[in-house]
Amino acid sequence: MSAWPRESPVTAAVTAARWVRSAGVDDDLGRLWRANPDPRGRASGAGDASSLYAGAAGVVLFFLELAAATGHEAYLRDALAGARRLAVTWPERRDPTFYHGLAGVVFVLAETGWATGDEEVSWAARAAADRLVRDARPLGDGVGWTGDPAQRGDGGIVLALLHAAGILGVPAYEEVAVDAGRRIAGLAVPGHRFGGEASPDLPVDAVTPGFLSGTAGTAFLLARLYGVTRDERFLAAARRGADFVRTVSVVTDRCAFVPHHLPQGRRLHYLGFCSGSAGVARMFYELHRVTGDPGDLDWVERLAHGIVQSGVPASRPPGHWDVACLCCGAAGLIDCFVGLYAATGRGAYLDFARTLAIDLIGRATAGDDEGMRWYQAYRRLRPGEVTADTGYMVGAAGIGTALLHLEAAERAAPRRLILLPDNPFPAIPIPAAVLRGEQA
Repeated sequence: MSAWPRESPVTAAVTAARWVRSAGVDDDLGRLWRANPDPRGRASGAGDASSLYAGAAGVVLFFLELAAATGHEAYLRDALAGARRLAVTWPERRDPTFYHGLAGVVFVLAETGWATGDEEVSWAARAAADRLVRDARPLGDGVGWTGDPAQRGDGGIVLALLHAAGILGVPAYEEVAVDAGRRIAGLAVPGHRFGGEASPDLPVDAVTPGFLSGTAGTAFLLARLYGVTRDERFLAAARRGADFVRTVSVVTDRCAFVPHHLPQGRRLHYLGFCSGSAGVARMFYELHRVTGDPGDLDWVERLAHGIVQSGVPASRPPGHWDVACLCCGAAGLIDCFVGLYAATGRGAYLDFARTLAIDLIGRATAGDDEGMRWYQAYRRLRPGEVTADTGYMVGAAGIGTALLHLEAAERAAPRRLILLPDNPFPAIPIPAAVLRGEQA
């Protein structure tokens, strides 16, 4: 491939790490990172200081990946400093959820213990997962924690427990996860949540078909549970969710677009992970992965083609505004297309991920000792709120991680990426054809 016009993905990630490091705060317990160290700006307000979404837990993942990509032990020390603080402070957490609460901390501690061999961190991961299991309460015909079936609620906790069962070697976590999943599978259309209290920014009668807070993410969970258990009830429920998403989507030629919310946002089509095509594609790929149904893969390709045909990165449609992050921005699209390349071997997907990355790196603010960062309007409805966050889903840590995933795919590097449990794509980003020495 030709030389990158500015920074390569790995050098951009290293430069972004300087920005994240500039936000580090050490105390007697370990290390935290401020959400936004820029004295001119403010944080997006997207989470607390320890969360996976916007806080220390997500930054730990970034440094683990950076250590693996570069071989530099200093990044591993950064990750351990943050993980050891999480290992002693997790009992303070009351939110059980994945992106904003304890389940996400369990995931990060387990991955850090796996990568470093640190027994104290691994022990803390088990202790925190044990509390999640103890805190499950009777809900309807099963158990749960929040009552919300979506990824931002019980769905994310179930996925975290499934991951913990494998990486920590505790089958009881899977048993509780499956019990909680059975309750979700019993819902008429899994994942349906309305606006108001569930989604304060939406009308009270809104329904969200997207991934993080909607039907597609819950259908993904149910497909994953079917793959684990082969219980047809999970597959039937996942199909109900997928059928709803198909029904409400806009399909033109080889493209598909999913409404942000119904009925009011039928013409608003996000492209990113949280509520748009990149996230919904994960659901259809998971269904394809566990069933082999080519119709599911067709929908993955329709959603991907819709992103390409939208005109990004040159244009900024309403569903992809001035936002760079993993959650709803360009980094999430890069990660999606890297995953699609790893799963299918289609070079066009990798080429598009590279096009997105060139644009994303070109939009960064750099050129000083503080490192590379991205100023963005994280909230679409508040374009005047421009921030440069450090966190995983909202800032430089997650953007750097997506660039490292692209670098691994481009180099065909046989290293395991740290993928969140709601990511169905190969953890080693090398297509099967490349591994066999064939042309991708």
